[in-house]
Amino acid sequence: MNLSRPIVVLDAAIPFLEEVLTPYAEVRRVVGAAITASDVRDADALIVRTRTRCDARLLAGSRVRLVVTATIGSDHIDHAWCAAAGIRVETAAGCNARGVLQWVAAVLACLAREEGWSPSERTLGVVGVGHVGSLVKDYAEAWGFRVLCCDPPREERERLGFLSLREVASEADLLTFHTPLDATTHHLCDEELLRAMQPTAVVLNAARGGVVDERALLARRQPCVLDVWEGEPQLNRAMLAHARLATPHVAGYSAQGKANASAIAVRLLSEHFGWPLAGWYPPQVQRPMPRPIGWEELLASIDDFYPILAESARLKQMPACFEELRDNYRYRLEYF
Repeated sequence: MNLSRPIVVLDAAIPFLEEVLTPYAEVRRVVGAAITASDVRDADALIVRTRTRCDARLLAGSRVRLVVTATIGSDHIDHAWCAAAGIRVETAAGCNARGVLQWVAAVLACLAREEGWSPSERTLGVVGVGHVGSLVKDYAEAWGFRVLCCDPPREERERLGFLSLREVASEADLLTFHTPLDATTHHLCDEELLRAMQPTAVVLNAARGGVVDERALLARRQPCVLDVWEGEPQLNRAMLAHARLATPHVAGYSAQGKANASAIAVRLLSEHFGWPLAGWYPPQVQRPMPRPIGWEELLASIDDFYPILAESARLKQMPACFEELRDNYRYRLEYF
């Protein structure tokens, strides 16, 4: 155990952490997009979100030996450089899976009301069947959707009978993406894939902006619902206007999802520094209580917990406020 008080640099938008960490560390809160090399030079650990690019430019010559991202994705981190520099990198994988599930549920409920269909009349394609995609698959099947899945890495390992991306896309009425962003998934949904889809099929993206080629979506006028955007926080205004529903990268912004991420970060810091905080959870947040929910109950209740139409209208009216809407977001409660 390090007997001196370590310095932890913390993205100022990550909740719940300062009070629990200050007895053990010097905590410096900095706006994530504004964290600089000078901020981290004498730091021992860094807790970030997607707005902080963690690479040689930020970390070279620093004292940092642990980077924790309070997010599922980690494409903002140069893993190879960090490994070579002896910096441990950890994520909060799975922390907000149910928050994203409820974003998908709100989208499906909204589209079903607008278009007048029931789940038994629709095929849902799920691309990426990890923490989030598995939940989407299980709940959607229970609601009555025909669900087709694509996840090549899992299929290669587990032989689950998943289909190819083209097969899923060609049959889906709704195609939802839940993959990481890397060299193999950049523009996974491109012009070629869109040509294989029905012209009325709706693309949902709550993964990363680069997974879907926005130019191709616009060129084909493919219906879409987007939470993540290429080039965010700057948005393509034509893309924003085209999207059926638009949200400011908040699909996973549930109170429990944020609490889970913060609890994971505290556990990882505790392991690294030898602090007695491994079982900590934010006391102001009720722990998740997962349960099944039927389609009719979902339709009757989802707007009370996630009024996605109003949220979409705000972003469409105030696209320049993308970061403000995101950073000042009132975290939703998970209720299933």
